[in-house]
Amino acid sequence: MSSEQTRSLRDFVSLQRGTTYKGNLVGLPGPVLLGLASIKPNGGFRYGGFKTYGGECPEKISLRSGDLYVSLKDVTQSGDLLGSVAKIPTDIESGRLTQDTVKLVFDGAPTSKDYLYWLLRTPAYRDYCRGCATGTTTLGLARDDFLNYPVPNPSEADMVLVELLEGIEKRITLLSETNATLEAIAQAMFKSWFVDFDPVHAKQQGLAPEGMSEAIPARGTPVCAPGVPPDPSAAAALFPDSFEESELGLVPRGWRTSAVYDLAQYINGAAYKAFEPNAEQRGLPIIKIAELKAGVTKQTGYSDVSMPEKYRIATGDILFSWSGNPDTSIDTFVWLHGDAWLNQHIFRVVPSTSSDRSFVLMTLKYLNPIFAEIARNKQTTGLGHVTVADLKRLRVVKPSDAVLQQWNEIVDPLIERALNVQQQAQTLATLRDTLLPRLIAGKISISGQEGVV
Repeated sequence: MSSEQTRSLRDFVSLQRGTTYKGNLVGLPGPVLLGLASIKPNGGFRYGGFKTYGGECPEKISLRSGDLYVSLKDVTQSGDLLGSVAKIPTDIESGRLTQDTVKLVFDGAPTSKDYLYWLLRTPAYRDYCRGCATGTTTLGLARDDFLNYPVPNPSEADMVLVELLEGIEKRITLLSETNATLEAIAQAMFKSWFVDFDPVHAKQQGLAPEGMSEAIPARGTPVCAPGVPPDPSAAAALFPDSFEESELGLVPRGWRTSAVYDLAQYINGAAYKAFEPNAEQRGLPIIKIAELKAGVTKQTGYSDVSMPEKYRIATGDILFSWSGNPDTSIDTFVWLHGDAWLNQHIFRVVPSTSSDRSFVLMTLKYLNPIFAEIARNKQTTGLGHVTVADLKRLRVVKPSDAVLQQWNEIVDPLIERALNVQQQAQTLATLRDTLLPRLIAGKISISGQEGVV
């Protein structure tokens, strides 16, 4: 904070709340619905967390690239979404506010929109929102409390920092887009091979499966050169040319069906209190659903008590959050951080064999909409859950060992690269979060000498 004059948000902006919408028009072509699911915990736009809307969208609740909007509620007790701000990215043509979000209308004193955006991402602002929270199950932030938040006049050094934060955010976005592309390739291949059975249908019709060679590749033969994106082609001869009946209907001949539960071991985390959490960050962080989405933050509890090793997670572990808001919490993750303790409501998923890892990961990701619907049908006070009984009931088709081996050789490098990209993005996010508190603390200068403003 480099200026003696401090005003409040109401001096610069007013708020425009969104409205309800018709459920039967969700998913139709139109603007993006800007609800809670489109905002990252503690701020930022959340890709993949939104749907389009084909209904009416009045101009006053419409947003364009660069516009800011805020959540004034949170359906969890963490407060991670309460007051969180998001900016419409350049690749989103238009958005529509919902009843849970408000648009910042810059109709007051002139100011930098980017500066206000990053000010609302600082830990000080996040603490302010949690301190003003009202309600029990659903947290709320009063409009007056939001508009009363103090806004220091930015110095030249502050604006340099804002420019740096913008650059970091753009790089994170590019990495996220790369990761999304890699995941989309893997998911498309999973659906084609193991859901739609495209290669089998082609062979049944006497056709060569699209993009596949006719020869059986030697075991262990690489499908792409180092550094070259894998070609999603495999030997057509590995696939059967007919189907047979099963409890799931027609499946490729020789393949079998399996309960999702039998694909892996599902180890639930321990109760939070059992870890005897401390605020001094002694020991390992305790990973709740909030940490899966936002990473380890200063709100994260730590534990240095002795706990069974089954509750310890490590980099690369597959985690499935089976309880929470069906739209934002039921999901499958790969843990990208270091050793930590696992809280309940999250399964550590250990595939039955190491060769099943990619298949299990992509199966859970593919089933996520089904898991979300199961949780939605069991909702109480905004929360739902997926049980072991559900995992035992849901069945999938598992391919032959030969096809699975070919799948691994193509998809494992894709997934590994995607994880590396995610880790790069996480490193940049850590740098961003380290810099954010300095925006209002007067600890950075143009010359780079901390403490000089």
